[in-house]
Amino acid sequence: MQLFYSPDITPETSHYTFSKEESKHIVRVLRKREDDILHITNGKGYIFSAKIMLADQKNCIVEVTSFEFQKAKNYKLHLAVAPTKMNDRYEWFLEKATEIGIDTITPIICDRSERKVIKAERFEKIIQSATKQSLTAYFPKLKPAISFSNFISTHKNEQLFIAHCEEDQKQSLKTALELQKDVTILIGPEGDFSEKEIALALQNNYVPVTLGETRLRTETAAIVACHSVVFLNEV
Repeated sequence: MQLFYSPDITPETSHYTFSKEESKHIVRVLRKREDDILHITNGKGYIFSAKIMLADQKNCIVEVTSFEFQKAKNYKLHLAVAPTKMNDRYEWFLEKATEIGIDTITPIICDRSERKVIKAERFEKIIQSATKQSLTAYFPKLKPAISFSNFISTHKNEQLFIAHCEEDQKQSLKTALELQKDVTILIGPEGDFSEKEIALALQNNYVPVTLGETRLRTETAAIVACHSVVFLNEV
């Protein structure tokens, strides 16, 4: 099954017209024709089946024939991850985390961050592509980039963790995690969080955790954290 993404389609929609860009992709690239069936998600839990009524590469129109709702997970996973120096590494993280099952991503700007500007539009496209590839009905939220201190002071959750590399007393994420509860995990930049940032996190009830015995790159640590939370909640 190939999945298309249209955020404004709803269960009340009877007919839907794709954008010019998507219409071109459907008709010219994929060579879809009248009466072909497409599958569409709005990223909010619904997957629609729709029949092509007009296969025009500038104006592809479909008739919605049925839909189903995928129940959401019992928990939400939020990763706040510092942008990496090499942009493609962060893009790789976005793609893989979306495929695994992340719910929210926030780029956090830290004391040691070498990259402080992100390409939100490109990141959204990568998340969209990965959502369609993984055939999921839920579109992860990409939050605007925010400073570490502002994130810490404004964000609250059931479970708060910070994964850092300092030699300190830390629990393993596997041990600390409570299942079926919302969780937020902080992942720092290449140079790790500063001592000041770690102290601030601890003051705001973040629990320090380790993701394993080896030192991981930012994007690898984020993927390990993402997979660990999803895997432990599924078994």
